[in-house]
Amino acid sequence: MNRQRRREGAAVAITIPDISLNDGTTIPQLGFGVFQIEPKDTVAAVTTALEIGYRHIDTAEMYGNEAEVGEAVRVSGLDRGSVYVTSKLSNAFHRPDDARKAFDSTLAALKMDYIDLFLIHWPLPTLYDGDYVSTWKVLEEFQRDGRARSIGVSNFQVSHLQRLADEASVVPAVNQIEAHPYFTNDEVRAYDREHNILTEAWSPIAQGKVLGDPTVIDIAEQLNRTPAQVVLRWHVQRGDIIFPKSTTPKRIEENTRIFDFELDDVAMERITELDKGAAGRQGPDPDTFAYLPN
Repeated sequence: MNRQRRREGAAVAITIPDISLNDGTTIPQLGFGVFQIEPKDTVAAVTTALEIGYRHIDTAEMYGNEAEVGEAVRVSGLDRGSVYVTSKLSNAFHRPDDARKAFDSTLAALKMDYIDLFLIHWPLPTLYDGDYVSTWKVLEEFQRDGRARSIGVSNFQVSHLQRLADEASVVPAVNQIEAHPYFTNDEVRAYDREHNILTEAWSPIAQGKVLGDPTVIDIAEQLNRTPAQVVLRWHVQRGDIIFPKSTTPKRIEENTRIFDFELDDVAMERITELDKGAAGRQGPDPDTFAYLPN
């Protein structure tokens, strides 16, 4: 089902497709991300996004703004069931009992009875004796008791996903990974696709770096679109779920206008060929990342 919302005074309705997950639920393909948005700015940013027509908000315990996301959803006047909310387990709480307490804290911060999607934020294979499987099994508990409608992972490599397949009973609904034209991450995306796991792309515009690329600019000029719209459209046509972040209302709205045009095969291939492999990665390597917040 598509979600169509009309902002007050807007000339056209925004239509955002829903995609089916492997657990029978659906997720809006376009969401609004709040990574690196200060808590003091989060309510205003999320409120703007909801007014424009977003119905998918992506936060995390480590972002420090879950409470503000929950407040924005409450004051929006929207029914809770119409807003899809994702959060993620902090790296500090992978031990099973710690994960249970952290999840309770997430629900308390959001002031919600359930969360639509809860993820393990990072696999941390060099910490906790490399035991992210026990952590995953705790997320399975949250899904069984209905407090997490869907569960998934973030930044999991093929080896991490295969271990879950071998040792756990529930297949992640999504895998949220770094993916953009400079780092297409196609090996992980191929595994996800083969195992019916949807790929969510974080840093979809490479923290802005890809927007100045001559190829992207050329395609944007041909289509009379912005570079950001072209790159986000490339993701959509690849089947990725995306949640670009901005605190500028104009940009927040601009990022929704990606469903009324298409890139042809030549444009898609030109953008895909910008891939730099591991050299294009903007964030940490999940195989070695071992950050623990205070």
